[in-house]
Amino acid sequence: MIAVAKFSAFAGDPQMLAMLDSMPPALLDALSMRAFNLTTLSGLYGIMFIYFALMGAIAAAMWGSEIISKEERDKTVEFSLVLPVSRSRVITAKALAALVNCIAFVLITWGVSLVAVHSYRPDQAFYRFLALEMQAMLAIELIFLAIGLLLGCAMKQYKLSGSTAVAIILTTYFMSILSGMNKNLDFFKYLTPFKYFDAGELFRTGKLDSMYLLLSAAIVIVSVTGAYWTYNRRDLYI
Repeated sequence: MIAVAKFSAFAGDPQMLAMLDSMPPALLDALSMRAFNLTTLSGLYGIMFIYFALMGAIAAAMWGSEIISKEERDKTVEFSLVLPVSRSRVITAKALAALVNCIAFVLITWGVSLVAVHSYRPDQAFYRFLALEMQAMLAIELIFLAIGLLLGCAMKQYKLSGSTAVAIILTTYFMSILSGMNKNLDFFKYLTPFKYFDAGELFRTGKLDSMYLLLSAAIVIVSVTGAYWTYNRRDLYI
């Protein structure tokens, strides 16, 4: 909402384009700003996507890690252990609850965006691009939800699971910036989910890359499988 409110100050302003042209090319590449016209709604949301994705990733990772580790942190794990349910069922229930949070986060972001831009009367191309961004945002959330779940289930020091998840997110975020700034580091794009769903590529192609979708699915499957395997075998902190 704040970004859209500020947008009214430079919408259609050619001086904004001149200012962007004066910025270092490496910085423009790193932030995918070459792909967008910042004086349009699509350009604004193209630039803002990385921040939406970053917030969603952090929220998802924290939900995934803490929804498991908080049982040990709050000393309620004993209650869970005496219930007539398996550890796998506990993980499933908690993971589904975290998944609902992720979906709600995306839907709220989407809904607020639609309300915020309504007065500018965007065209159908913008609505399609926004829908594509929200799908990409959900995919990024699922990746870090699965990684957070794995950390919460695997780490014996439950206090470190959340901070480790955030450290992984920030590391992959900076890797995405470095891969955009230096062609010699282009291989980083395979290591950071923020490059799997680059806003510039989404805008140009109008679709999610199938290769990166498969890679994302592989990360989620491996992480979730690892979460079940480790949690069923490790000693819980009581």
